[in-house]
Amino acid sequence: MTFNEGVRADPGRVRSSRGAKGAAIGGGAGVIALLVFLFTGQDVSGILGGGEQVASQPGDDFSHCQTGADANEFVECRMVFTADALDQYWVAALPEQAGIEYQQPAFTVFENSVGTGCGNATSAVGPFYCPPDAGVYLDTGFFDQLETRLGAENAPLAQMYIVAHEWGHHISNQQGIMDAIDRQDTGPTSDGVRLELQADCYAGMWVGQAATVVDPDSGETFIQPPTRQQVADALDAAAAVGDDRIQQGAGQEVNPEAWTHGSAEQRMRWFTTGYEQGSMAACDTFSAGRL
Repeated sequence: MTFNEGVRADPGRVRSSRGAKGAAIGGGAGVIALLVFLFTGQDVSGILGGGEQVASQPGDDFSHCQTGADANEFVECRMVFTADALDQYWVAALPEQAGIEYQQPAFTVFENSVGTGCGNATSAVGPFYCPPDAGVYLDTGFFDQLETRLGAENAPLAQMYIVAHEWGHHISNQQGIMDAIDRQDTGPTSDGVRLELQADCYAGMWVGQAATVVDPDSGETFIQPPTRQQVADALDAAAAVGDDRIQQGAGQEVNPEAWTHGSAEQRMRWFTTGYEQGSMAACDTFSAGRL
């Protein structure tokens, strides 16, 4: 999607961190993490260990991210404006549809490694949401991996879909869903897969309605309506991180019982459900007869 050039956002909304290259992941999870990066949206609270906190320094300076034009040009600014647009959407949608007051998640764009409430992580983990500190963590280098390793287009809406998916986990967490399910369960109808598909559906909701969100300062809508090609880019990204596609790309047989996020078809279909129906009720994957 394309941001309207005149809208503005707060560059301070997004934190930036740069840790040491090759920093260890606590709890002996290093090998697992090298695989986890393939699964966009992985909740790593049960995977990452503690250990000593990763030493970090301030990362990128986002002070140049002032207008929608900056967001259209620079990836880091696109992250700032995507966070703002997601906040503006959910601050209205969550109370209206679920009767819950929206609380902003923390959002950290990091390089190399980062310390979180779930433990220490490296860039190999990929984008993730940490429930204990209600934080979204992302190394924008993953977007290159999305294209070079996973075969999806590194396009703006594909990037924004990934962020919106992590925000979807935060919405599920605010609803108390994460505490009520078995997140370590695997398989095509497991709680873990249902949680991931719900995040895809919530991301689709936002994409479908983002063009209606108004910047309170300028009075303009944040984002222009997505084109058919832009939506296709987001769907391609959702498919690229389907469990069956990941298994095939690794030279393995497709094994549904090992799925943690759902198939390419499931992820595209639930994104489309949110995009077309635009309601949290439609995104209730835990009551759905068919996943």
